Amino acid sequence: MDTLLNVAHGFGVALAPINLLYCFIGVFIGTLVGVLPGIGPISAMSLLLPVTLSGTPESGIIMMAGIYYGSMYGGSTTSILVNIPGEAASVVTCIDGHEMAKQGRAGPALGISAFGSFFAGTFALIALMLVAPKLASVAIAFGPAEYFSLMVLGLVVLTFLTQGSMAKALLMACIGVVLGLVGLDSITAQPRLTFGRLELIDGIGLVPVVMGLFGVAEVLINTEQAIRRDIINAKITHLLPSKQDWQASAGPMGRGTILGFFLGILPGGGAVVASFASYALEKRLSKTPERFGNGAIEGVAGPEAANNAAAGGAFIPLMTLGIPPNVVMALLLGAFVIHGLQPGPLMITQNAGLFWGIVASMYIGNLMLLVLNLPMIGMWVQLLRLPYNILFPLIILFTIIGVYCSSNNVFDVYVMIAFGVIGYFMRKLGYEPAPLVLAFVLGPMLENNLRKSLILSQGDLSTFVTRPISAACLIFAVALLIGPLLPALRKKRELVALDEGA
Repeated sequence: MDTLLNVAHGFGVALAPINLLYCFIGVFIGTLVGVLPGIGPISAMSLLLPVTLSGTPESGIIMMAGIYYGSMYGGSTTSILVNIPGEAASVVTCIDGHEMAKQGRAGPALGISAFGSFFAGTFALIALMLVAPKLASVAIAFGPAEYFSLMVLGLVVLTFLTQGSMAKALLMACIGVVLGLVGLDSITAQPRLTFGRLELIDGIGLVPVVMGLFGVAEVLINTEQAIRRDIINAKITHLLPSKQDWQASAGPMGRGTILGFFLGILPGGGAVVASFASYALEKRLSKTPERFGNGAIEGVAGPEAANNAAAGGAFIPLMTLGIPPNVVMALLLGAFVIHGLQPGPLMITQNAGLFWGIVASMYIGNLMLLVLNLPMIGMWVQLLRLPYNILFPLIILFTIIGVYCSSNNVFDVYVMIAFGVIGYFMRKLGYEPAPLVLAFVLGPMLENNLRKSLILSQGDLSTFVTRPISAACLIFAVALLIGPLLPALRKKRELVALDEGA
């Protein structure tokens, strides 16, 4: 009964006209960035992070969340019609989705993608409503030692699952932690790593860092790549899948939803890993695996359900523990912090309207996306023809305006440009920016919990191994760090990275 009352309260918040508007803006922009190749949800959320400052925390977070799960929907359109993934989680959809389009079955591919995404998103929201309050009540028992160890585990898992070198990912995470410590010491109030610059007293801003690493760097990388767009020009019909299509897709959609949801909860998991795992599972379970890669609708239904379920599952550790499982959730955490809020076990009780309002808005957003992604396919196809020599300069302009408006400080524009150049060379040299950003956001929290633990234990480091949850997290993290040294595990990880890069 309490859950139903909370959900009703959440819909009251989400149905407020201003929040409905922000929800629509979020899912619309999310679909747009999912459709347009070269602009992922991270770049879009980075660009629009300053916009959230102008409204209430509810409207800002609702819009940011809408961009994330909206891009999961939009990415499938580009993958199926153009054979270019709009964002990373839609890479797998290209394999069978575009083959279906070339066979004249673009309509059923787009239809099953939209319905699978809606089904998975709805399941993830119901699970979020049921699981989050229970997990939050357990998380209240967490102390500084548990939080520190859990954050360490999250960073290690993220580096373990990166497609490139684990050593490079760990280096990026370490740099991110150091960057997060710039500014005043939270306990002694002494300036650290500011090099005498007054602009750094409050630390390096999240907005210029992420807009540089993901917005500017993405544009610089894409300008030197020739993106071939083989757009399907045939008229798209039969968006509603046939009975046979539904029968073939029901199992993959169900399995993909459950698999994606649990992978979304895990630190370092997320939509990309979920979509690849779902495709591999369906191919293995199929009685005719040779159909995969030649237009099997199961190869569209499973991954699309998995990446949308993972997007919903990722909100659970953020909302209940205050720990982002991936870089997108790290940006959302940054948006919470900018508004003076701290996600975690107390937020559900202290800011019930915000929590349940976000959950309810996600359901409304899923309904909006179903409308945006079926009747409006023709409009998205026309947008795919937008020349990049017009699109990319506009992105750069928006990043500069956004960074300056967020702080009214030209120094932040210079920081963004610097991180844009750094991000460009990072991509060229095989260093991924995601571990850096996640560590940058977690760095201050990591340090605070470490120091609190040592203060409470009077400097005794054994507090991290004598507490069961903390010890379990650290043991798992150490196992993942040592694992790549074992030849068999290293070989297996390289094969996974090769499959994901294909």
